[in-house]
Amino acid sequence: MRVYLFFSLFLLFFFTLHYLFYSRVIKKLLVTPRIRNTLTIFLTLNFIFNLLYVLGRYTDTISNTLYYLFSLSIGISFVLLLYLMINEILHLFHKTLKNVDIKKREFIKKSGDGILLALSTSYVSAAAYEGSKEPVVNVVKLGTFNFSIVQISDLHIGGLIDKAFVKASVVKINALKPDIVCITGDLIDTSLEYIEEAVRELDHIQAKHGVYYILGNHEYFHDPQKIIDFMQTSKITLLLNEHISIDALQVNIVGVTDLIGYRMKMFEPDINKAFKGIEPSYKTILLAHQPKYIEELGHYKPELILSGHTHGGQIWPFEYLIKLQQPYVKGLHTLENGSQIYINSGIGFWGPPMRLDSQAEITYII
Repeated sequence: MRVYLFFSLFLLFFFTLHYLFYSRVIKKLLVTPRIRNTLTIFLTLNFIFNLLYVLGRYTDTISNTLYYLFSLSIGISFVLLLYLMINEILHLFHKTLKNVDIKKREFIKKSGDGILLALSTSYVSAAAYEGSKEPVVNVVKLGTFNFSIVQISDLHIGGLIDKAFVKASVVKINALKPDIVCITGDLIDTSLEYIEEAVRELDHIQAKHGVYYILGNHEYFHDPQKIIDFMQTSKITLLLNEHISIDALQVNIVGVTDLIGYRMKMFEPDINKAFKGIEPSYKTILLAHQPKYIEELGHYKPELILSGHTHGGQIWPFEYLIKLQQPYVKGLHTLENGSQIYINSGIGFWGPPMRLDSQAEITYII
């Protein structure tokens, strides 16, 4: 039922966007009919690819090449939205030029449209190029612990994030020879039946003292109980409002479920349950998918909180929208209580294979 609701809302939003772009932009361009028809065909194809992108998330029959095009269309749609907003502002400006000679007005209109088209093309090209880059290793020197931590987040296995991508990521992680590995949610982003082999690749992660994983919000969209049951057969330790104390490192690893659990009425986060019985003399690392979870800390004061969720904004300027909901978007921050939080920008991506002003990352904390 949730899948059908999502698809209906998706269809309504993107149909409205494409219709408005046609009626408010393409129809009013001062170009030849041939160019206008070409742009209309492109717009129609982009909308069709939007629909095929959603359908492709629930099947494994589409080739990666086609699915890349379908995914890219989502990014193009975001650019159409930005273009439409700027176009409306320019339209208001043009209304102030009623007393200007018509040829000058046409020149201003054509110049504005040309600049917007050039900027949009450059935006898509740059974002697609940045999105194609391999994850970087960000070294974070805390000095808080006497061991190394590798954090990955928001892998979003499904679609273009396939078995080969996961396998290559595991090689990068193992090259760092970490003591522990933390996976801070949004690991799975499609029906589990299509990606079991890809997820199993994570069993090859070599960490001296274990791999620890928490649920992100996207797991809740794909039968979380099924995901939990499957992950509990893997070599990865799933923490569901639980903790584990590692005596050799004198550290508590605490993991809470995602905040979306409150809305979904299932697997709700419970910080008291998660912290109950921790070794008080050990330092503590809290795994919480959303940075916003710091509002739930209460009197608890972990030395380090590891989060993800934001993708570092993924595509500028969407980081400013994220800031309306989340206290931090990326990087290392110190809270008022002295705890530190690191927000990983994600090793994968969601939606379009695009990034701008953000970089896919593996975090190496020492």
